[in-house]
Amino acid sequence: MPDVLIYGDSVRNPELRHEVPVPVPDSFLYVEKGDRRVAVLHSLEIPRVREEAPEVEIVPLEQLNADELFSQGLQGWEIQNELVLRGCRELGIEHATVPETFPVGLADHLRANGIELVVDRDLFDNRRRAKNETELRGIRNAQKACEAALDASRELLRRAQPNGAGLEVDGEPLTSERLKRVIEGVFADHEVEGSDMIVAHGPQTAVGHNMGSGQILPNEPIVFDLFPKDKATGCYADMTRTYVVGEPTDEVKEWYRLVKQALESSTAGVKPGVNGRALYEGVCEIFHDAGYKTQLNKDPGEVLEDGFFHGLGHGVGLEVHELPNMGRTGQDLVPGDVITIEPGLYRSGYGGLRLEDLVLVTKDGYEVITDYPYDLTP
Repeated sequence: MPDVLIYGDSVRNPELRHEVPVPVPDSFLYVEKGDRRVAVLHSLEIPRVREEAPEVEIVPLEQLNADELFSQGLQGWEIQNELVLRGCRELGIEHATVPETFPVGLADHLRANGIELVVDRDLFDNRRRAKNETELRGIRNAQKACEAALDASRELLRRAQPNGAGLEVDGEPLTSERLKRVIEGVFADHEVEGSDMIVAHGPQTAVGHNMGSGQILPNEPIVFDLFPKDKATGCYADMTRTYVVGEPTDEVKEWYRLVKQALESSTAGVKPGVNGRALYEGVCEIFHDAGYKTQLNKDPGEVLEDGFFHGLGHGVGLEVHELPNMGRTGQDLVPGDVITIEPGLYRSGYGGLRLEDLVLVTKDGYEVITDYPYDLTP
């Protein structure tokens, strides 16, 4: 294995959080050299890292003569760059592999001082594929938060009544914003963060990442796509359900039948060694046979706004979108992958329907982490 350098904070940097499972908000250096795993840390963070990651060796900044640098009146970034350089020299780093997110300015400083750096995105993406127990615990907690939030949302949907302008509950309009506030409250109770979410309705649901706004109407599709982050572990869940308050149209009923069939058939095909593109192709075939366009049967250069215009799914972990891909590009599934399966059908200007589950790839198959019904009516 090559020597490894990662630099950043472990709140926002998934490569670093995977190695040091403690939310450290300020940037620090992490090094792998042979069997050694080392974090160069401010004294403020040493006790937490020592307790939560005892296998990680700690080099205090003072060991690198940080006090001397601060006494010289240097700017903060100059001190940080020099401390990283000193840390590399202290640990005998001459050549190292870094993730794509490694800061360019810091890389320039290290290279100018004789340290060779090579970016290897695949190395760092793939080492996070198989989720450890801490990460799985966080994903499961975030998923339970999704399910509880949908319970609270569906309770409002069940109580909704038409008022001429749209739906209302307890005399107040039922809007995407109101539902999001309810969801955020549930998320807070479950110790997850998720202010970014999709609660879209009507024609908004035909636009994959329209976050949703305004008063909801009877008989139109409402897409809930929730992807909160567990506070303790930094890991995400991702889940989608679609509802109609009132009577779904025949078109929406047909979408529901086909999308649920696609979800079930592709989930059944999950096992180690299966390529994500193969699962995507199977779903596209279901939709092709029903007369819908996908990225695999559209004309070259055609901008697809109707039918099935996105991938089947993606990995989930310390990022809400990570490897493996499950679309026109794909990777072979490995035990420990956590993936989404999220087929959908859409018609521009009218609406769409999507269902999404979280699935854990096991040694001999799969486990559906999501435990929630698929009912089209709330």
